[in-house]
This record gives sequence, structure tokens and C-alpha cells, in this order.
Amino acid sequence: MSPRGLSPFRRLAVSPFRCLTKPPSAVKGTIQRLKMKLSVFPLFCLFAGVAFAQSTESPVITVHKGTAIIVEIKDVPGTAGEVLRNDIQLSGSLSVGDPSTASVVVSGSSGGNGFSGQAVDKTGSVVLQKTYSGGTRQAVHQFVDDLVQTLTGGKGIASSKIAFVANRTGHKEIYTADYDGANLVQLTRDNAISVNPNLSRDARRLAYTGYQSGYADIYLIDLGSGARNRIIKFPGTNSGPAISPDGSRIACSMSKDGNPELYVTTINGDSPRRLTRIPGVVSSPSWAPDGGEIVFSSDTGGSPQLYRISANGGDMRQLGSGFGYCTEPNWSPDGKKIVFNTRSGGGFAAAVLELGGGSARTVAEDGERPVWGPDSRHVLFARGAGLYLLDTATGREARILGDLGRASEPTWSGLIR
Repeated sequence: MSPRGLSPFRRLAVSPFRCLTKPPSAVKGTIQRLKMKLSVFPLFCLFAGVAFAQSTESPVITVHKGTAIIVEIKDVPGTAGEVLRNDIQLSGSLSVGDPSTASVVVSGSSGGNGFSGQAVDKTGSVVLQKTYSGGTRQAVHQFVDDLVQTLTGGKGIASSKIAFVANRTGHKEIYTADYDGANLVQLTRDNAISVNPNLSRDARRLAYTGYQSGYADIYLIDLGSGARNRIIKFPGTNSGPAISPDGSRIACSMSKDGNPELYVTTINGDSPRRLTRIPGVVSSPSWAPDGGEIVFSSDTGGSPQLYRISANGGDMRQLGSGFGYCTEPNWSPDGKKIVFNTRSGGGFAAAVLELGGGSARTVAEDGERPVWGPDSRHVLFARGAGLYLLDTATGREARILGDLGRASEPTWSGLIR
């Protein structure tokens, strides 16, 4: 399978260069102030480290230290209760506790078509009461996201979707799942190499790099209908697609003019516009949340570094990260941070760069291809054979997927309503 005589770039599409840095420091938990936006008293509670046993229903969780609003779950049996408890624990801003420590009591009931949930504070005031239609699992996810927003003013992650690559069939194929690893679906059955998945913000479409034709081309899948089209198939390598926040454009790396450069096309792969003209390799584009800029990695200066550029082209600007070798950047939905990969001694680490100033900090000592969740707080990354959810505010990790051969290259949507 020779990619049109550009074998070095073929390897890039399958396994992009990684990052080299100093040994990362240990992740330290932080304490954050959380305030209710309703006219109820401030809710504060410090929880200590806890370990949850792994099962098929819940992930393995390692808790460091942090702050969360304690919630008591009352009279929610069955699947709805299990999903509710897991969503609250994974939210980061909430935690399940007993009546003596809880500031909010949650109750609810589920039927065949949805979930009715209620949250009451210690004064007896109803904080949230709402009925959600659809399947029980998705309805509970939406309730927890509304609860997070009501109590903290921030976004949740429970009703989002993820996609990733796994090789349990002997080939690299793409899978989708709920954010917690449930509802696993094998999306491609190409029996070839399928990599670089990227979900649209609304989780209705997925773009990826596929080698079904023998070359690296970009495909677009409509997740509702299952329809798939090969949208970018220029000579050379076409890889690393990233769908713009509004779903109208795709940023990617193409070598049709010789060197792998950054291009932007329409969502159907038409009207490609070249944004970079540099001697190095360009990879891993990621959009700013407003669609106005793109961050990417390039080794144009000798070793891979992070750069940002207008989505309309122009001068690119290097981002000072404090690391000597970095790649696979991902822009947070709030526009304030970029998470990316670094490397040390043959291992991988995830680091976060605050765009407001300062150097980057390591958040996971062993984590590949980190991507932000819709709350701009949680990061999903690959480690070993599994996928892990990391709360960057507390250092809390949860293993959400495994037993799929080797899982890699996660991507994360926004909230689904």
C-alpha cells in the first residue's frame, strides 16, 4: 500500500510525531470555589480520596483531592440510579454522599420513555425539576448536565459523545460511544487502516482518514443515516481532518502540492484553501471555538511546536509552551486553553497551556492524544489499551473503556440535545 510515493507522510497519517519534554511533575489537586446561581446558600464540601472498584457498569476511578457539591441520591432504583450515580461522580463538580454531608437531595423515576428528576436543597426549595423524554440513559445524562449547570453555572459532560480508534478486529477501525463508554458501536468495517477520527460539535458527522483506496484520503460519515463519502482524495496524503465548530468547513493536512501543508475546505471537501507555506510537516489541526483560528503542530523550526493561524490564512504565530517537542493540540471549547502531547523517555504525557499567559503544565504523566470535553475541564486520552477521563481541576482519573485491543485517538463532541 504505497501512498503515491510519499511514504514518510503515510507514516504521519497513521501515527503522527509525538512530543519530548522533561519528566512531568505529579498532578496536584486544586481547590476551586463553586457557587450556586440560585438564591440559596453557598455549597462547599471537601472530599477525600476514594477508590471505586472496576466493573462492566462503572469505571475504575482514582480520586486525589478536590472540591465538589455533595449530592444525596434518594429513591432512584435500577438502571436510572446506576447511571445517575456514575454521571454525578464523573462530573467533577458534584459528588455522591450521605444525608449528613449532602447539600442537595436528588430523586427521580424512569419509565419506558424517559426520566423525571428533582433536586431539592437543604431548605426544602426545589432547585431543579424536569421530565426528559427518550431512552433512560440519555434522559438521565441530560438531567445531570442540567443539575451541574444549575448548581455551578458550568457545563456538564454527560450527554456528550466520543469516538476513537481500536484494533480488536485486527484492523484499526473507528468506534463511537457515550462519554462514559456505554452504547459502544463499531462505526467502520473497512478492514484497512482507519484513523484520525473527528466528531462534529453536534455529533451528527464524523470525519476520518482512511486507506481503503490504498492511499490516505478523508471520509465523512453522516452518523444519522450511516452514509459515507470520500470527500478529499487529492494526490499525496490527506489526513488529520478537523470539522469546524459550525460544521461548515474542514481543516486538514494535504501534500497535493508537495509538502504536507494546512488547508481548509468546505464540509464536502470542495474549494481547498492553502493556509501555510513552510518547509516542515503540518499535522493535527484544531479549531478555536469561534472558528476564527486554527492551532496545529509543525516541525518547521526543527522540532514539533504549536502554532496558531487565522482560518482565512495569514501569518502564523508560535505558541510558547515551555516544552521542546509538542504535538496533537486540542483547543478547549471555552477558548482559554490548549491541551497537547509531550514526550519523555519514550513515554507520552498530556499538558495544558493557558492562553492567557504562562507556561504549560503537565496534567497526565502517561496519556496520548488528549482532547477536551464540552466543559473545558475534563480531558479524554488514551493510555495502554484503554481510554481515560481526567478532571484537570482535581487530577481525578476514570478508566472508561478497555478490552478493545488497543484504543487510541479519541475525539469528543459537544452536548447532545
